[in-house]
Amino acid sequence: MATIEQRTTQDGQTVYRVKVRRKGAPLQTATFSKRSEARKWAQMTEGAVLEGRYLKTAEAKRHTLADLIDRYIRDVLPLKKPSTAYNQGLQLQWWRRQLGHCLLSDVTHTRIVAHRDQLTQGHRSNATANRYLTALSHALTVAVRDWGWLDDSPMRKVTKLKEPRGRVRFLSTEERERLLAACQVSKNTSLYTIVVLALATGGRQQELLTLRWPDVDFKRGTLTFHETKNGDRRTIPLTGYALDLLKQHAHVRDLETDRVFPAYTNIKRCRIRDAWNNAVRRAGITDFHFHDLRHSFASYLAMNGASLLEIAEVLGHKTLSMVKRYAHLTEAHTRSVVERMTRAVFGEV
Repeated sequence: MATIEQRTTQDGQTVYRVKVRRKGAPLQTATFSKRSEARKWAQMTEGAVLEGRYLKTAEAKRHTLADLIDRYIRDVLPLKKPSTAYNQGLQLQWWRRQLGHCLLSDVTHTRIVAHRDQLTQGHRSNATANRYLTALSHALTVAVRDWGWLDDSPMRKVTKLKEPRGRVRFLSTEERERLLAACQVSKNTSLYTIVVLALATGGRQQELLTLRWPDVDFKRGTLTFHETKNGDRRTIPLTGYALDLLKQHAHVRDLETDRVFPAYTNIKRCRIRDAWNNAVRRAGITDFHFHDLRHSFASYLAMNGASLLEIAEVLGHKTLSMVKRYAHLTEAHTRSVVERMTRAVFGEV
């Protein structure tokens, strides 16, 4: 039930104080300079009380963002893939340092935007700032959906920053030959095999280094990556030279472990980065990273007639947005498809 009291302030102004009481709910009060505004607020608040929405508002005034982040890190992050949990944990701790003292009711979209811009001004890329926003967004969504700490997420009004088109750097034929030759003479006896597999499957470095022999099917000629970036299992065909090379590698496998590259289970013995950098330098290749082997694989597919949909399927992307960077390389294939259709419909010209 709502009551409106007319009062006179010390400076002689007339104000209207509204009180909304309901059994089992905290007292809600507000003061207005106009009776019409007081009536409107009383009506809206009574409706919220009847619907139970006041409970969420009260929870937002009881908990800080630090409370939310602490609970999310404790209860939700352990359910995610370890690498994802680690990265998002760091990102959420950053938000905790910036806004952790704020009550949830005071965490507005304008405050979030101000700190989003602070990230980019601190020399972080737009893509990195967006990852920070994503981590906070999911934590706030859980607080709305599962915990009832918020009525709505302020992230709904926050716009993500525009990200540049993805990098496309792939090896030319000459560069590829020089790099493979340098890998063959590397002191790291596994480097050559790892690089060939990366070029033949598009596997990420972590996917290759965590590969196990049960994931290799020599009869069918496939590799299965279980520990992928998006968490989905991905099976890749393995043929030709890469398959033969892996069979040779299997002949000298360590029988005490099922790891294909067991040296990389111990970080002290893991020297893939040093060996890779030395090989790239010895090959005289500039501006090229290990992940660019994946770009090379995708680019070779595009230049040999694969469609964007086929490339996305092999790389394990759920949408075409990530593979549009290779669209210009599929132009020749697209042209040949149109030419075949034109000849079929209109005949030879």
